[in-house]
Amino acid sequence: MVVPSLPLPANKVALRRLARERRKTFVEDLDLERKSQLELALVEHLRPLLEKARIIGGYCPMTMEISPLPALEIARQYGGTIAYPAFANRLDPFRFLEGKPTSPGPWSVDQPALSSPAVYPDLVLLPLLAIDRKGTRLGQGKGHYDRVVGDLRRRGAQLIGVGWEIQLIEGEIPADAWDIPLDGFGSPSGLELFR
Repeated sequence: MVVPSLPLPANKVALRRLARERRKTFVEDLDLERKSQLELALVEHLRPLLEKARIIGGYCPMTMEISPLPALEIARQYGGTIAYPAFANRLDPFRFLEGKPTSPGPWSVDQPALSSPAVYPDLVLLPLLAIDRKGTRLGQGKGHYDRVVGDLRRRGAQLIGVGWEIQLIEGEIPADAWDIPLDGFGSPSGLELFR
């Protein structure tokens, strides 16, 4: 499932740029039908986790990100509670709130209304730019998930990165002290658990 990579840059800024370019090239080559097929394949690989989870934290995909929305719909059909990140403002960490993402948040991403109940997911599907086989996640660089996943892990959440297969890279992503390794990576090609 690991896709051969270009040599990794030594710093995260350069690695983010490379990961964004690779993802953009990959996604631009997909037509809508193929993209939808790949997202449904992701659902099938995540299904064993979705069946067991009670509260699932997802996200609204940004451009070029794989959509977890079909997987979240399956989890809802299994009786799971679905939650999304919600920001009260640009400074505070987000909280997972139960409910449909119908309100624009401060980062222009839809989120549940701030009056929705806060929950602690036992399964979290995280977006990413890249991930290595140690579970080191490379995000967008703003630290939103870094500020919340430690607490979620302490509460027993399983942390699964999701993305296109090209986002699982060979080599190691430089890890900072605050990086929490993810438990696995799901893509249309399969689910790989790291721990």
